[in-house]
Amino acid sequence: MNQPLAKPYGTPIPVPATAGAPLNLYEVWGDTVAGRDLMLSILIGGAVSLGTFGIAHVSLHNLVDSVQMAKAYSMLVGILGCLAGGVISARLFKPKREVLEQVVDPAFREQVVAELLKEYGSLGRLEEVTPHVIDELHELGLYELFREAQTREESARAAEAAAERQVPLGAGLVGGRP
Repeated sequence: MNQPLAKPYGTPIPVPATAGAPLNLYEVWGDTVAGRDLMLSILIGGAVSLGTFGIAHVSLHNLVDSVQMAKAYSMLVGILGCLAGGVISARLFKPKREVLEQVVDPAFREQVVAELLKEYGSLGRLEEVTPHVIDELHELGLYELFREAQTREESARAAEAAAERQVPLGAGLVGGRP
């Protein structure tokens, strides 16, 4: 059984929209966003930040004696405008992610562990892992899978070592008298 583990990074994922054409979803900074909403958010952020910068520049130019200080304060207000643009975009565009919990095929999990063993040679020992990681493995239902893989790996090593220690049946001393 061969299942792909992941799609290439940055690949748009077409998802049916609730009203009309499908959305193209992208992953940006670990979150899922719609292409249309991303472009509108960039435009809103740019307009709000440049707008606040321009208004602050004009109004502070007349209020502050130093032109350099007026520019510095205008840039500070422009940065606050960036934050305001982000808040506006967050309010306008709701998250597109859907969290789906599903039962994963145990054979697929076994395949993934086998691929990890093939690639890295060993998964290490669970006794060497921090308690926090052990708790996460239990939560994800992966602890027993890794415990079984570790047991299989240890028994394979033991069988291999025993095979190396065995003396072949036909072996004898050479050069001795009959």
